[in-house]
Amino acid sequence: MFVYHFVIKKKKLIVLENMAILFSISLEGGLMGLTGILRDIAVIIGIVIAIYNINSWRREHIGKRKIELAEDTLTLFYEAVDVIHYLRCPGGFTSETEDIKQMNGESEVAYQARKNASVLLKRYNEHQELFSRIHAMRYRFMVQIGKEEAKSFDELRKIIIELITSVRRLSRLWAAPTSRTEEQWTKHQQDVEKYESIFWEGLTENDPINQRVKKVLLDIERICHKTIRQ
Repeated sequence: MFVYHFVIKKKKLIVLENMAILFSISLEGGLMGLTGILRDIAVIIGIVIAIYNINSWRREHIGKRKIELAEDTLTLFYEAVDVIHYLRCPGGFTSETEDIKQMNGESEVAYQARKNASVLLKRYNEHQELFSRIHAMRYRFMVQIGKEEAKSFDELRKIIIELITSVRRLSRLWAAPTSRTEEQWTKHQQDVEKYESIFWEGLTENDPINQRVKKVLLDIERICHKTIRQ
């Protein structure tokens, strides 16, 4: 009977030992699994932080480039406005037209008209690089800030084209013969006044070019200042 109880107790002991081993294995596996999960979570968190930092750097970098572009654009537009005032400044110096020679078969009247009209064109040629830089910058501005926001570039270019056109028109109008009908003379005078108001600054109270230049500057200031403050 004693032997029987001893065997039973021994079997129970063996069972308990096996259960303990199984529990130990299970606990160890659970800890290893938990460790793996925590490691995976840490990796995911690291990836998320890395992506956030990259996006943050990218936003900061793009924002910095936009600000630099806005500052450069505004600087060039301020310079362009001053140059336009200089181009249209009434009067001139002899040195500005001394290299313009009379062409074969050109009348003295036509020569003087072309010579006087060439003052603006000569001044423009001195600053042509500035307007070329502004026109080239327009494409970067469209990409980084927006096509709609780049309209001031187009308007500035239209103003320059009108100024150059006035040179060509006045060189012919000033040289036109005075003998004509009253109707032709009236039309001639209207054309002269129209292009002179573009060519020279301050000939009319509501200067058509100055008003447009002012609007161009106000528009580009608004857009650039908004970009700089973002």
